[in-house]
Amino acid sequence: ADEGNPFLESGRENALLSKNDPPAPTYCWKDITKEFREATRELELGELVHDDMFTLFEAMSAIEMMDPKMDAGMMCNFGNKKVMNFDQAVSAGALKIADLSPAEHIGIIDSTLACLVTWLEGHSLAQTVFTNLYLHKPHQVEDKVMKAFSICVLKMVDMIKNFVTKAAVFEEEDFQPVVYGFKLAWDVTEVRAAGMMKEIEDELSKKVKATRAKLGEELDSTQLACHEEAVAVYSRIKFCRFFQQALIVFNKKGSDGVEEVERLLQQCLEVLPVLRRTIALGVQPDPNAEGTNRADYPTVMGFEPLVNQRLLPPTFPRYTKIKPREDTMEYLEALIGRLRHVCRIVDCSSFHSAIDFLGEFSKTWPCVLSRSVVQLLYLPCPGKVLGNLTMVDVLKESVRAFIRPPVLSQRGNNALGNHPHARELVDAFLNHCVRPFTSMVHISGHNRARQRDKLTHLLEELAVLQDEADRLDTVLHSISLKMESSLPHQPQQQLACFTTWVLHHVLRTMIRYLLSGFELELYSAHEYGYIYWYLYEFLYGWMISALSRADAFLMEQEARAEQQRTGRPVKKGKRRKKPCPHSREIFISQAYQNLCGGYYKTLAGFTLDGKLRRPCPEFDKEKVRYEHRFAPFNSILTPPPVQYGQYKEMTDPFKYQPPPTPEDMYLAACKCFQNARMLLDNVPDLSSELTSVMKVAKTNFVVVKLLLSGHKKDSAILPEFDFSQHKNFPIIRI
Repeated sequence: ADEGNPFLESGRENALLSKNDPPAPTYCWKDITKEFREATRELELGELVHDDMFTLFEAMSAIEMMDPKMDAGMMCNFGNKKVMNFDQAVSAGALKIADLSPAEHIGIIDSTLACLVTWLEGHSLAQTVFTNLYLHKPHQVEDKVMKAFSICVLKMVDMIKNFVTKAAVFEEEDFQPVVYGFKLAWDVTEVRAAGMMKEIEDELSKKVKATRAKLGEELDSTQLACHEEAVAVYSRIKFCRFFQQALIVFNKKGSDGVEEVERLLQQCLEVLPVLRRTIALGVQPDPNAEGTNRADYPTVMGFEPLVNQRLLPPTFPRYTKIKPREDTMEYLEALIGRLRHVCRIVDCSSFHSAIDFLGEFSKTWPCVLSRSVVQLLYLPCPGKVLGNLTMVDVLKESVRAFIRPPVLSQRGNNALGNHPHARELVDAFLNHCVRPFTSMVHISGHNRARQRDKLTHLLEELAVLQDEADRLDTVLHSISLKMESSLPHQPQQQLACFTTWVLHHVLRTMIRYLLSGFELELYSAHEYGYIYWYLYEFLYGWMISALSRADAFLMEQEARAEQQRTGRPVKKGKRRKKPCPHSREIFISQAYQNLCGGYYKTLAGFTLDGKLRRPCPEFDKEKVRYEHRFAPFNSILTPPPVQYGQYKEMTDPFKYQPPPTPEDMYLAACKCFQNARMLLDNVPDLSSELTSVMKVAKTNFVVVKLLLSGHKKDSAILPEFDFSQHKNFPIIRI
């Protein structure tokens, strides 16, 4: 059987070679097919043989050929269907450009909205929206409804693309802005496109009125179906017009048009139930369509999934699955809800409240469009906030509200504030603050995974500001001391006011960085101990100290102002009646500190009990992991980074005599969880997140109390950490 096989003939032709020619290599080929098949029988289904020459690098670079999920070109290899563009489809009679039925209108509109939503989820326009042939040449479409709708969609694509690119808070996995040379109806203005939709809407409204039942008349099934189809088409045109007009107002008026936008979006929400209810009235994808992609792409008239295949890059493109119509309606409802919510950013009068708003909104993992819109509402152009405020003025108000430095005091007889050199120094410092604090706003607009990397760079910028703030406070303090002797009223000394303000934002950023690791599932369970320890012992402790210092400074200024107004010192009893400005934030920070302490002490108890799985020390070094987790903090001067040796020394249980038992740690953890719950009880108007934190603290208190009583002490089952209630603080399961 092997006769004539060139690979099994070992050098038979060597004798014919000239003596001057180099000797040909001698092969000793052996057929191992039988042995190979016998050896593979020992492997389980899905099991692979690991070869030393095939490393992780090669595995990550490997592409499975002819798998449609990885090889997008495979979509071309099934069936004999010819791919046609707009003109070819019209000539072949496969694409109607006039007299479309209501069912065709409904099906094409729904499929186009599904493609639009899929584009917003990060896929390319060539594989989503532009698979609709009507969008390629909308002016050649004679059907009025389809022509107006096609132009409206193109204008919406153009506006959305401009929003996202201008806000610049997207990454390659979020959004694909490339339009592949398509003209997005540039010869039609946005207002004219909306006018065309309004004209069609008015015509359809007349049709709806003409088909509905007259007073005392009953419609038969055919008439009722005709009326339902008319309502369905009318509602879709109405929805698209409202949505397009909302985008136009966002684009033209910004924060000044929020009320009008909310009205338009509310009208969109009112129409959506009709769209959802009438999905079945539209033409549906053909289940017998050629190719294997019929479930992933619309196959109704007007859609050609492969029409733009040549526009895609030569590399393997992302596999695109168009969202189902029912899911599209849910997505649109959620999108409109998000857009209505971001309008509230205009009510954030202070920088601190705006950062809190953006941070809370980011935790919901919003889409790229809503993230971009909220950025443009708050920062419509560089250095401007909400359209009419400068960033410097906003930051000045932020410092004034946080600690009210004497140099920024608006009270009378402010000698330090009137000092020209002092004012010049403060203005220069605040100008330097604009870039990092603008970055702080932008970071909240990126997706959650990218935020963590960007927080590292933000910490480096804030470290520079810390040094500048320290120098500024020193100079202002020296100026105030020189002014003491020459003024009848002794000016209040400037003591670390700007330093404390910057420190507060540094600590917020550090805490945010560490907690993001839990949400992104970056930490292993055996790492939780030193993460929560760092938060408990240092970051939240420093945060409480900074807030308390600002509180004391503000209260002292209130007392000083009262004394100057009345001419006599204020009694301490009276001074205490006024609520502390930062009391709410202090209580919340103390609650989080105790919560982190509860986790750390519970994990220490698990370690002493041998109930925490750790990696083999031969293949894993805790020091390397620790230094990697806290590496971004090395650029910060205050608080100073805690080195691994210091951590080990501070957490060594054997430095105490006698060393603590697991029960001792569980008892201490119980107290921490109980304190966290009690502190949150003192906070009025708990947010949904703080309510979740309180539930976590209560549940963990009960669980650790069970551990303290010896419950499941001898169980071999390891504890689990359930993050379903809160993304950063898990419920402990035993």
